[in-house]
Amino acid sequence: MENNSHPLYFNLTMFVYIGKFRYLAFVLFLLLYTFIISANLVIIVVISREKTLHEPMYIFIMCLSINSLYGSGGFFFRFLRDLLSDSNLIARSACYTQIYIIYTYASYELTILGIMAYDRFVAICQPLHYHSKLTSRVISKLLAFAWIYPAFSVAACVYLASRLPLCGNKIPKVFCANWPVVKLSCVPTVINNIIGMFVSVTTVFLPLAFVLYTYMRIFLVCRKRSSLFKSKVIQSCLPHIVTFVNYSITVFCDVALSRIDLEELNPFLGIILSLEFVVIPPILNPLMYGLKLPEIRKCILRNLSCLIR
Repeated sequence: MENNSHPLYFNLTMFVYIGKFRYLAFVLFLLLYTFIISANLVIIVVISREKTLHEPMYIFIMCLSINSLYGSGGFFFRFLRDLLSDSNLIARSACYTQIYIIYTYASYELTILGIMAYDRFVAICQPLHYHSKLTSRVISKLLAFAWIYPAFSVAACVYLASRLPLCGNKIPKVFCANWPVVKLSCVPTVINNIIGMFVSVTTVFLPLAFVLYTYMRIFLVCRKRSSLFKSKVIQSCLPHIVTFVNYSITVFCDVALSRIDLEELNPFLGIILSLEFVVIPPILNPLMYGLKLPEIRKCILRNLSCLIR
């Protein structure tokens, strides 16, 4: 009875048998993961080494890159292994560990984006108070909250899910996720649903609402200013806006996928939509900030030229 209600393994059923093409898929995803590591490491190294970039906005960008390495590592290590494996079974402990890593990664991304929106709001709408409001102490407190709260709130969700007696072990995704596990429960999941809703509101919807609010305020300020001021604001905020919009779409896709019957979808479409959540943001973030922000771009080019010489 213990083994039936608490299975030792979960079966990730979204993997499609592609025969010898799995080796090609493995190489492509390995190259993709290598690019994610390299691009984000470049951002981290450049910002940490260049004293001119030791400002709040760039510190937050570096935190995004660190989070990208954290989240993509939690996904790719297992995913690459599964591509070459004949069995897509994952141990119970490994599954809950992956759930924790991926969900904290998602929460960190949103809380950091919320802090970055506050940074841009103060810089544009209250420029004279920028250095008094965003001191090193304030930045440390904001980042501490952005890391600590999701770590404990997601841990509570994962712990509650791990205590549930389950009536199956099939997870219709290419990685472990909390809601598909909870749906396997043999008993009512009222507490899980309440805690999950609270965590979702505080780590997803509140940061999203705050970002929308700050940009509405920034838009109202820009309406009354010159074209030169507007162009500078766009240059400063565009990477953050693109990152925010992209991540909102990926989160929406993941939430939508968790609420529908994935077996009714085309399997390849289901896999693509699942992968978008953990693959696209770690790729897009360093590209947007490395290419769009002139300060980071100049530092990257200068370091590359030094290496070539």
